[in-house]
Amino acid sequence: MAKSIFMRAAEVEEFLGVSRTEAYRIIKRLNEELKAGGYMVIAGRINRRYLEQKLYGYVDEPVTVEEKPQEELDDGCI
Repeated sequence: MAKSIFMRAAEVEEFLGVSRTEAYRIIKRLNEELKAGGYMVIAGRINRRYLEQKLYGYVDEPVTVEEKPQEELDDGCI
């Protein structure tokens, strides 16, 4: 079975090695952050990627176009 995008308390409990009560507290706190940011939340579930981002601190960065130095861009035109 494929992983769901949402984690329930039992999965958070196992993933983090915390009690079920603590898993619910973590889910509630993260859902409050998401809700304050204008996102829709589901009580008792947390987005898997958001939890991992908060734990590990990574952010998916968009691909950016490399900027050329000003000298390379200057072709003598005003």
